[in-house]
Amino acid sequence: MTAITANDQSEQRSFLEVWVITIGHALTHWYPATFYLLLPLIGNELGFSYSQIGTILTFQYVAGALSNIPGGLIVDAIGRKGLLMALSLFWIGFPYLLMGYANAYWMMVACTTLIGIGNNLWHPTAIPLIARRFPDRKGFVVALHGMGGNVGDALAPLAAGALLTLFTWREVVIMNVIPGIIMSALILLYMGRLNIAQDDAKKSASINEALLKTLKSFATLMQNKTLLLLSIGSAFRSMTQGSLLAFLPIFLAQQMGYSPQWVGGCLFGLQAAGFIASPISGALSDKMGRRSIMMSTLLVSAIVLLGMAFAGQSPIFVLLIAFLGFFLFAIRAVLQAWVLDAAPKSMAGSAIGFLFATQAIGGAIGPAISGILADEYGLGSVFYFLAFTIVIANLFVFLTPADTKSQSQPA
Repeated sequence: MTAITANDQSEQRSFLEVWVITIGHALTHWYPATFYLLLPLIGNELGFSYSQIGTILTFQYVAGALSNIPGGLIVDAIGRKGLLMALSLFWIGFPYLLMGYANAYWMMVACTTLIGIGNNLWHPTAIPLIARRFPDRKGFVVALHGMGGNVGDALAPLAAGALLTLFTWREVVIMNVIPGIIMSALILLYMGRLNIAQDDAKKSASINEALLKTLKSFATLMQNKTLLLLSIGSAFRSMTQGSLLAFLPIFLAQQMGYSPQWVGGCLFGLQAAGFIASPISGALSDKMGRRSIMMSTLLVSAIVLLGMAFAGQSPIFVLLIAFLGFFLFAIRAVLQAWVLDAAPKSMAGSAIGFLFATQAIGGAIGPAISGILADEYGLGSVFYFLAFTIVIANLFVFLTPADTKSQSQPA
């Protein structure tokens, strides 16, 4: 009886921890989702070209690519997950406060660079933590975490669109900082208490010894074929997602004449569909395998993107946005769970950090190329480019060895 009660209490505490982390994840996505909606207004007021808008996001992703791997190594070597998640959330929100006073291109670039660093401390910390709690339901709990991101991505454009009817974009970004500060304090208090025992184990060795051991393990990790192929394929998927989120609001506002409220509604539809799909795909991947789920969803995403390119400025274009969200965002949790399957548990943070680093590289390249294409050939050309990148992502998934549970054990 005592053993059963203890197990139940452990599982209940774990799921509560999952929900707290999920809410924090929602806010890490809330801020960028708000920024995507504000980009057309910022570009108009400050006179940015499409290429400049694209490169603003490029600097953000480059900063993320440079900070992800060191962040993952720090997580694996030191711990202190509650502190790192709280710091990440605060670090994401504060530059948006500074953005409210920016009046030049370089100031926007500086703010988004800081955001890129802070945003990529979150995932190497949070995802391995919740996956370790439920090793047999890894895809599902990682999907719950991903749903938090979808909620932030979906609700932020609606809230920002409503606020823009009353306030300027500068006032909106300043007000937006408050929820992140509150949530970072809550995470610091709650998660810091739960991870004390775990962090004490990390403190038994010196920081230098822990980092040296982690660096040696990371060199071995870089020989993992599954991790490398999934990460490269994910970089092409991030080209698609980053470019879509940057230029879809601009297309809707400038080519289709939508108001900020309607643009926010379309982005809500894109993310809401992903919110529905994420737990379904995560649970199915636990039973049917990660590879089959990823290949089918990436293929359908490519077909939908081609349909959007052909639809042009028609109502069908808006309908296809929701379909795209269902399939494009469904695989984020599946991909992360597959990477965790392939990596030793002791290097889970570094594996996720490497995955997000390659994704950030793809996210940096995509908007820059899309901006150049839009300047030269019009906004419609961007969607043909996105269909191409998602097909390349699928090819790398096809080349990846079939997922296996045995690889998730410690080396």
